[in-house]
Amino acid sequence: MTASTNLSLSAEEVLATTRAVRRRLDFDRPVSDATLRECLELALQAPTGSLRQDWHFVVSTDREQCRAVGTIYQEVWLGRIDDNYLAKAAAAEADPDARADWVRMMDSARYLAENFPRTPAIFIPCIEGRLDGAPAGLQALRWGSVIQGAWSFCLAARNRGLGTCWTTVHLAREQEVAEILGIPYNDVQQVALLPVAHTVGMDFKPGRRKPFDQFVHVNGW
Repeated sequence: MTASTNLSLSAEEVLATTRAVRRRLDFDRPVSDATLRECLELALQAPTGSLRQDWHFVVSTDREQCRAVGTIYQEVWLGRIDDNYLAKAAAAEADPDARADWVRMMDSARYLAENFPRTPAIFIPCIEGRLDGAPAGLQALRWGSVIQGAWSFCLAARNRGLGTCWTTVHLAREQEVAEILGIPYNDVQQVALLPVAHTVGMDFKPGRRKPFDQFVHVNGW
């Protein structure tokens, strides 16, 4: 398999249109190892605290591994999120537009959970050592380092016509995933699990967000 075509998007386009892709993942089209390597090489250029590079990035295009890991994700997600939960959460959102956006998002999240075992590739960012009970400052340092690298992977994937979606619910059964992929559970902690697939169409747009001034504080809170 050959590498995907680079879309040659501008930096602004990549930043504004790298979405959490769920419904528009092409589960039937393989993802080439060459394309994943390109994305990983860019991920390794991300900043890392104290230049430690104490990160690891696990990728797999093995269909049996993807299916087994995806099934764990599916079981955890569907076991936690039922119609009663969705109804209560939606009712708690007062703004009608925000509520409609949330309902659409959760509908697509359910679709991803139901289809996750079909994903052609997975990406799991990890860190050396386990942070269970570690001081907040150490956790900020370690999480902040690996997440920057993982986001660079997502941006690089977007520019190559691939979609990703940051998920974490599989961590409820992290050790099982570690066993499937040969990750040394006692020494390496998983951070997230992302499906990786070509997208159905490439015309992604900036997402709708709440008002700018609601979140941005200039020269103080």
